[in-house]
Amino acid sequence: MTLVETLLVFAAIPLAIYGVIALLTLREKFAKAPRYRPGQEWEHEPVWWTANPAGLGAAHAAHHTPHNDAPAQPVRTAKGGARGGW
Repeated sequence: MTLVETLLVFAAIPLAIYGVIALLTLREKFAKAPRYRPGQEWEHEPVWWTANPAGLGAAHAAHHTPHNDAPAQPVRTAKGGARGGW
């Protein structure tokens, strides 16, 4: 192998691969996604996440009842607290 072939195989080709990857990641189309900024109006529906969807049960239903059918006292299901008494 000549010196030019060696440089092409061990230097130019890896540099070209890194260059293509860098260009793909630095392009505005890929790097610039619409983001929420403080002060902007939130345009999306709220997403509620729970680690145990089966455990939602009656407490979840009580929070989603219409206002005229809402119980007089809210259902409190939280346990624990700052003291950590479970």
